[in-house]
Amino acid sequence: MTAAILSLMMFLAPAMGATGEELVQDTLKSAIVAFCALMAALVFFWSRRSEPAKLQWHAALVLPLMLMAYALGSMAWAHAYLGGVEAIRWFVFALLMLLGMNVFTRERLPWLAWGITAGAAVASLWAVLQFLFDFSLFPQGPHPASTFVNRNFFAEFAVCALPFNAMLLARARRSSTVALLSLTGAITILALFMTGARAALVALWLQLLVLFPLIAWRCRAKLSLKDWSLPTRMISIAILVGIVAGLGVVPTTDRELAAEGRGVTALERAFKRTASIAPDDSSLSIRMVMWRATGRMIKANPITGVGAGAWEVFIPLYQAEGSQLETDFYVHNEFLQLVAEYGVFGWLFLVGLIGWTARAALATWNESDPDEAGWRAIILVSLLALMIVSNVGFAWRLASTGAIFALCLGALAASDLRIRAQSNEFAGEVSWQPSYSLAASAVVVAAIGLAVHITTLAVTAERELVRAARIAITISAQSDPRNPQWNQAKAEMFTLLKDGVRINRHYRKLTPIAADEIARWGDWRDAIWVWESVLSSRPYVVAILTNITRGYIAIGQPIRAQEYLQRAEHLQPTARSVRSAEVLFYASTNQDAKALEIGRAAVTQGAYDFDILNAMFVIGRRNGDFALAEKAMRLRLQGWDVQRAQGWMQLAEMLDRDMHEPVKAAQAYAQGNALARTQQRGNQTSASKG
Repeated sequence: MTAAILSLMMFLAPAMGATGEELVQDTLKSAIVAFCALMAALVFFWSRRSEPAKLQWHAALVLPLMLMAYALGSMAWAHAYLGGVEAIRWFVFALLMLLGMNVFTRERLPWLAWGITAGAAVASLWAVLQFLFDFSLFPQGPHPASTFVNRNFFAEFAVCALPFNAMLLARARRSSTVALLSLTGAITILALFMTGARAALVALWLQLLVLFPLIAWRCRAKLSLKDWSLPTRMISIAILVGIVAGLGVVPTTDRELAAEGRGVTALERAFKRTASIAPDDSSLSIRMVMWRATGRMIKANPITGVGAGAWEVFIPLYQAEGSQLETDFYVHNEFLQLVAEYGVFGWLFLVGLIGWTARAALATWNESDPDEAGWRAIILVSLLALMIVSNVGFAWRLASTGAIFALCLGALAASDLRIRAQSNEFAGEVSWQPSYSLAASAVVVAAIGLAVHITTLAVTAERELVRAARIAITISAQSDPRNPQWNQAKAEMFTLLKDGVRINRHYRKLTPIAADEIARWGDWRDAIWVWESVLSSRPYVVAILTNITRGYIAIGQPIRAQEYLQRAEHLQPTARSVRSAEVLFYASTNQDAKALEIGRAAVTQGAYDFDILNAMFVIGRRNGDFALAEKAMRLRLQGWDVQRAQGWMQLAEMLDRDMHEPVKAAQAYAQGNALARTQQRGNQTSASKG
């Protein structure tokens, strides 16, 4: 029963997705994994409550337990909330690993394989529909992401699942089973092609061209593949080639997908994206920025790390000079992030994991039982695929891939126990008394209650924050967001925001969206408290510090503005947003000379933004430096589409009244009038459609 629940979990987690934006996809998947793991544990321990039993253990279980203990400890000195999240993650990981090594006997391994294969097949079918027909049941980024919010996340799971499909296919005896597994495998491969996720494609090519043929040859004595009749072989080949090659040349109907320039068919995307892998690739360049910053973090905290889950809190301290925005919320390299956060314990985990799997690979090659060797090989291939994609992603932190990681390690440990590849010092059995099972069952029941509470809070917080952000974006899109007709919507938005922040003030990804929109329509006071709620959890984000600085300037509180400006200057003195905030601060406190000095330097060095140029126009005109004012406005009009009609009118007025250049003024007036008429026509069209 425990094995069945875990196998069902590996089907449900990838196959199911949220159909609305108010629930983040991985929150749903995390809940599925957590509840299935806990229910499986309850069944496992409760079934052993009546009589003594043997519980299998493996030294590798120490690895996640060690990280869980570190995460709990880091809550006392690093980021308590994120450390708690990490502790829960590693607890669920260790629980899955423990259950896997105790219930996945060789006879039950096909159950796990079927669960993973079916989950990947359903998820891949969603992806194929998204690519071919622009199917949009699940909210996500660019298609095809299946039930995942990001197509890379889906591809990372699918390429880890494919080896289990291949093993079931190679073991299948009936032609109907061969046909079914050929179909699921073909759909998974096709969906992987459609994503164009390059790390997953690298792992896929390695599987198809090297590892699967090698395993088929090494384990040929126990695989049914060699006994297939000619019609069965032809059915399998026809399905695989027909699906991949046939649907692989059908172009996508998703216009945004086609506009990416990465290929309009699955085959074109697969080959083009694989060929595009190069050191100067823009995506890899962005990751290199994060990796270099993480390297500086590791160098500064080599022993203790910065605390479990705390990379995103402290990374602004290690970014390159002049950086003002976080590149991302994760390193996009699990190994670097683990060492940066966990220090020596991260190194111990990696050394232990690599040493164990390397030893397991050698034992697999030397294993005399081809059936055991085949299953071990497939598990190791899935883990290898996970390691490949983890070099440029964060697959361990996602529910579906994290679960397959834990269960693969558990199944590998169970195999070690069967073949005694490890000495008794590192693996074996322990006596398990009924009282232990009753105590463990009580702990699991308490954990289920805690999981219900946490999940309820998470779902509620996400729903409130997403609704608030959507209302804010809707209001900002209107021609007059300050109109009293929006007061009721704003009141609802603020209620939602306050409820969401009260539940979880650490939701860095959603909360600032609403604050940015609130500031856009000029409600600086409310924008400030939302930004400050984020800053209480992420105190080193320069962009938020400078946003709050602008807010306090706008509401006439220069002393508070200076406090936040000084914090931003300490972190990134040369960042554009910091220079912009400095210019605005000095201009608002009647220090035009200093504002002009900083603004001129920014314009000369090309290190300017919209706000600097706007301020330079106002201050330059106010101080009679019309040449600087004109240059600033023309740069603003050239670089930004925001308020262009108004900008041309302001420039025309200065050219006419202050500089006495009627010809240039007339040209600027003409530009402004043309843009104003175009904008007016657009507003009328939108209103009529509405």
